[in-house]
Amino acid sequence: MDKQLKKKKWTVKKIATYGGIALLVFFISYQFLFADRRSKLKVEKEKITISTVQRGVFQEFIPQTGTVEPARTVYLDAIEGGNIKAIVKESGAMVKKGELILELSNLNREIAVLQQEASQVESINRSRDTRLSINNTDLAQRQSLAEIDNQLAILGPQYERQKQLFAKKLISKQEFEQTEANYKYNLKRRQITYEVYKKDSLNRIEQLRDIDISENRMRSNLEGVRRILDNLNIKAPIDGQLSTPHWEIGQAVTTGQRLGQVDIVGAYKVRVPIDELYLPRISTGLHATTPFAGKDYSLVITYIYPTITNGRFEVDMDFDGETPDGIRRGQSMRLRIELGQSSEELLLPVGGFYKDTGGNWVFVLEDGDNRAVRRDIKLGRKNTENFEVLEGLQPGDRVITSSYENFGNNEVLILD
Repeated sequence: MDKQLKKKKWTVKKIATYGGIALLVFFISYQFLFADRRSKLKVEKEKITISTVQRGVFQEFIPQTGTVEPARTVYLDAIEGGNIKAIVKESGAMVKKGELILELSNLNREIAVLQQEASQVESINRSRDTRLSINNTDLAQRQSLAEIDNQLAILGPQYERQKQLFAKKLISKQEFEQTEANYKYNLKRRQITYEVYKKDSLNRIEQLRDIDISENRMRSNLEGVRRILDNLNIKAPIDGQLSTPHWEIGQAVTTGQRLGQVDIVGAYKVRVPIDELYLPRISTGLHATTPFAGKDYSLVITYIYPTITNGRFEVDMDFDGETPDGIRRGQSMRLRIELGQSSEELLLPVGGFYKDTGGNWVFVLEDGDNRAVRRDIKLGRKNTENFEVLEGLQPGDRVITSSYENFGNNEVLILD
């Protein structure tokens, strides 16, 4: 008789089916919970630049180009116009202060000066005649007082003697009265003459003071008139090297025309134009460095020009210490102007990534050199070499600093 077989609950097929379902559920769950679903892009390692984040000294500076100029320049401007009569010194010559450089001629001006000079001399002579007249009047009044005093010196004792004699009836009344009248007349005359002299003396003092002032002014005017002709001679204002355009004998020169300049030799400064964006951060005393002939030289800002032209302002910088040998006026120099004090910071080298990310994120290498992951960061100040890292990176982190233009919106880079 047949034996009934008991049906198996877990067959191989069933186990395989449920096992496959379980593996599928596990795989889906893993992908949902743990797998990296970020977008990826393969990148050739040779086409990117990788930099290391590290601590170092951060010095904020701006690169600028300046022009070498003499430390001091005095310009030669024509005070009087005319025609060039003689060229004594040529451009490039070394001159001493007061040395004649150029002679001008101006016949009309010379005639006018002679007329003015004659007029001033005539006015001075009239003033002197007036002074002489005043002094003569003073002398005449003094002589009158002296004569009256002499008469009183004779009549006074005579009057006293005759007064006593008349009292004793020794002289006639007529004789006494004559002497008395003469004596009293001279007393009155002296009083009047002295009062007039006193008033005239006060007036004379004021007149002579005014005449002195007037004469001094006329003498000054006369000296000024004489200097007009001296202005036709162009002289060196300081010791230095003469720089002028090309001159020709007979060439016309107008009043105020710039004829050249005299530069101090061996002392230089650098004139630097700077974008007005940096104006609030630029001040006198800031330092800069410039390379020249394989050596770095230090400069310091000594003057800031107040005007802004075409969005730029200018500063003058003097060499702080040694001046480079061989520099020339008009030569260009590249400078790094320091903005504030240096400090130790976390630094990330400058690169093309900043244009694409604005400094808000970067790709940081993970798992060796095989993968780079996007990471949010925060950057601070910048110079031509480094960014200051404020957040998001640590010393030793390796960052892709070349351009991200071809990376799209991918969050993970696979490096081949």
